Amino acid sequence: MSTNPVAESLKTALADTYALYLKTQNYHWNVTGPNFKTLHLLFEEQYNDLALAVDTIAERIRALGTKAPGTWKAYAAVTTIKDGDENADATSMVQELANDQALVIASLQQTLKAAQNTGDEVSIGVVVERMSVHEKAAWMLNSSL
Repeated sequence: MSTNPVAESLKTALADTYALYLKTQNYHWNVTGPNFKTLHLLFEEQYNDLALAVDTIAERIRALGTKAPGTWKAYAAVTTIKDGDENADATSMVQELANDQALVIASLQQTLKAAQNTGDEVSIGVVVERMSVHEKAAWMLNSSL
């Protein structure tokens, strides 16, 4: 464990982002119903963004001088995102992903506070950008309900 509170908080944000990536990709593959094409494409757009975000967050952790966790065991120990059920109906998938976006935003808010408390402007920038993306993703999902 590092002594840098920003790096530690970013590790939780990384775990939440990775878990949401995996769940969104699961739902992309398995969504069915009359809105299949629209949701399939929306989920793909979101999981592609999440894949890039995972790398950005992990690289920020490394820039802060600590190792970035890279195993599901490490992520599962700290994430608040629950596994997705590939048999869920489309509406449940959208609702879960919208709720999960809010959980990631909450995780990022904790990271933002840590970065503000230490004056880490670069981490603040990374976190604010991610929060903006997650707020838009939540809006898109909620608007699909």
